[in-house]
Amino acid sequence: MMNIRKSNERGHAERGWLDSYHTFSFADYYDPKWMGYRTLRVINDDLVMPGQGFGMHPHRDMEIITYILSGALEHKDSMGNGRVIRPGDFQYMSAGTGVLHSEFNPSNEEAVRLLQIWVMPDEKGVKPRYAEKSFAKTPAGFYLVTSKTGREGSIGIHQDADLWLAKLDGKNRVSHKIGADRHAWVHVAEGDVNLNGKKLSGGDAAAVNGGETIELSADKPAQVLLFDLN
Repeated sequence: MMNIRKSNERGHAERGWLDSYHTFSFADYYDPKWMGYRTLRVINDDLVMPGQGFGMHPHRDMEIITYILSGALEHKDSMGNGRVIRPGDFQYMSAGTGVLHSEFNPSNEEAVRLLQIWVMPDEKGVKPRYAEKSFAKTPAGFYLVTSKTGREGSIGIHQDADLWLAKLDGKNRVSHKIGADRHAWVHVAEGDVNLNGKKLSGGDAAAVNGGETIELSADKPAQVLLFDLN
């Protein structure tokens, strides 16, 4: 069974410097039907205007993943990390016992579009940590981004949550079997795709029950995030 969440059903906040769509309840957007999915708590589709950003602010006990779709984002944190991440880059930060960080668009001309993802950890009070992984130069395919154990070169996180990136080029297809005791959330990051016979566009998402096989294809280049959750 598949439950589709259309892009235009999401929460929306426009603050001048930030244009953000919320898949799940966040900040001033509250919908008791959409408080998250399993351990997946936040997917925000953010467009940050040139020269703007999120000032230094605290987090704790949350697994935070950022994926850059266009533009560039400058990251600084209290762990001493300072990097500019670009399209195709995933950034991971485990807030654990507490961390301060800022995210700023260093360009004076181009907005930066990113997906901000929060996953609830399976353990509180861990030591904060930071990691990156880039898929900017990888060809079309299906790639494991995060996992509990860090298998297959993925980023190890504090949750049994496999995050996969499907890069579709109009020629390839992606297939993924969801275990009987697992649950999947499929989020279309960019483009138009076919998910098990259903047409989905950028910002659309779907919950897929365990035991199902997910089939993804696209006529033109597209990107999809697939969360395989416990």
